[in-house]
Amino acid sequence: MKHKIVVAITGASGSVYAKTLLEKLQQVSDQIEDVSIVMSKNAQTVWETEIGDTSYLQLPFHFFEKHNFNAPFASGSAKYNCMFVIPCSMGTLGRIATGVSDDLITRAADVVLKERRKLILMIRETPYNLIHIKNMETVTLAGGIICPCSPSFYSQPQTIEAAAATVIDRALDLAGINISSYRWGKQ
Repeated sequence: MKHKIVVAITGASGSVYAKTLLEKLQQVSDQIEDVSIVMSKNAQTVWETEIGDTSYLQLPFHFFEKHNFNAPFASGSAKYNCMFVIPCSMGTLGRIATGVSDDLITRAADVVLKERRKLILMIRETPYNLIHIKNMETVTLAGGIICPCSPSFYSQPQTIEAAAATVIDRALDLAGINISSYRWGKQ
């Protein structure tokens, strides 16, 4: 089965994670039927600040405006099987946890949850307050996966991009996408 994937990029800090995910999705295009992206204006500003360019404009994926409810993944009938929210702001987490579908990101997340498909929220902010923790619990109980953007260091990453890749590789594993990655205990 080829994957149909939604990538939602919010305005939380951590554009390197979104960029790394999108680059890795291009590398496994043989496993992908479609990648659709919804990116908030704040996410564009943060990307341009943190990455220093507008390279997201050159990606070979389908882009949808944040309020375009005609996007195919706004309905379960389109059969998108996975959604990444990366980086996921605490505000977006809160809206998803309470079922507030006020834009395409939260509507798509609601659809993925109701269809019992994979919703992977890659939260970036720290520290957490009790509201954040309760929202993470709610999303988890609803079937979502909370995957904090916390790099591992087993593979001894030497760059920010390599450290970010440790998180993305884990998220792609969670999504069921076959990737070549550092594996603990394997040389």
